[in-house]
Amino acid sequence: MSNHRHSVTDMSREQSLTPLLRQAFRPMFLLGALYSVVAMALWGMMLSGHLVLNVYANVMFWHQHEMIFGFVAAIIVGFLLTAVQNWTGTRATHGASLLILALVWMLGRVLMLFGGSLPPLLVATVDLIFLPLAAVFFGHIILKAEQVRNLFFVPILLLLTISNGIMHAGVILNQFQFVHYGSMNAVWLVTLVMSVVSGRVLPMFTANGTNTPKVQPLVWLDRAALGSIWLIFVLQFLLLKPLLAPSLLSAFYAIAALLNFARLIRLKMWITWRVPLLWSLHIAVAFIPLGLALFALRYAGFAVSISTGVHALTAGAMGIMILSMMARVSLGHSGRLLQPKVIMTIAFALVILAAVSRVFLTWLLPGFALQGYYFAIIAWVVAYVFYIVVYTPILTAPRADGRPG
Repeated sequence: MSNHRHSVTDMSREQSLTPLLRQAFRPMFLLGALYSVVAMALWGMMLSGHLVLNVYANVMFWHQHEMIFGFVAAIIVGFLLTAVQNWTGTRATHGASLLILALVWMLGRVLMLFGGSLPPLLVATVDLIFLPLAAVFFGHIILKAEQVRNLFFVPILLLLTISNGIMHAGVILNQFQFVHYGSMNAVWLVTLVMSVVSGRVLPMFTANGTNTPKVQPLVWLDRAALGSIWLIFVLQFLLLKPLLAPSLLSAFYAIAALLNFARLIRLKMWITWRVPLLWSLHIAVAFIPLGLALFALRYAGFAVSISTGVHALTAGAMGIMILSMMARVSLGHSGRLLQPKVIMTIAFALVILAAVSRVFLTWLLPGFALQGYYFAIIAWVVAYVFYIVVYTPILTAPRADGRPG
């Protein structure tokens, strides 16, 4: 009788909550997608000279910082604080706590966009609250469930915070090398998170989506592939790269590229062509070894800019994986079938084209670099607008199956 009373109370409490605040993926995916559209459109207008905004620090810093610590961070937090409920069976962050988290994130974005005349320390302090707050919410649930394995993500969130702080220190102290150092730390950390998460879910997703047997992991290959990215991050974070010969660094990146490509190719990307939620995710993961290979070429002496390698990991792996995972998670965690609307296939194709344009057109045809930037920006904006149009009604409505969340 007591259990029945509890379940009725829980249901009425759930129904009194606006659906947007019932699970972290709802506000964070919607806000993150909206912000990526706004930030990318504003970047295009500022890049072309059609708009001048008094952003924090400068336009280049703002773009670099906000795509990682504004857009990507929102999606990572939305994903983790949703997945942790599945991992632990414990109700994850919702209601007032989730509202506070979303408002802290939004305030940071507003100050970054319009805070050019404000004290940098104020903007930095507000911006730096979001990730540690998310880490506290996430860590509390994990410790309560005694799931030590998944505590891995807490230090990742805190390392991202440190990287963010280093970028802000670069602004406050007027030291560009700090900005570069902090942003590169963040790029490799997020790449590591993508490798860990995709390694866990992609074999299962592929098997379920194609009705084929699940490819069993090769433990040594998984460890070597992830270990190679860990090594690159450690070399980056501990400032050890300048101590190594470029040829040795090139070898490290090349081995990492081969290991991560081998790990992906075992999952037979070619069997996923009928399932947009799958091939988009496979292509996203493929941009990780591509980015590693571009860095290998750079250190081997080829004319590859850092920006080209970075954008393979950001515009490519992150941009495509986020759209694909948001499309999947938003359906699955709202109690719907994993059958996205046809327009999302176009969205996946557009975000892939955006990445290809930003990486290859600007690298191989430098005379058309600006056109490559603009095409990439437009394709990205349209792809994410499609997501917003299709998924806003889903993210703001109760679960289709009537369950909590």
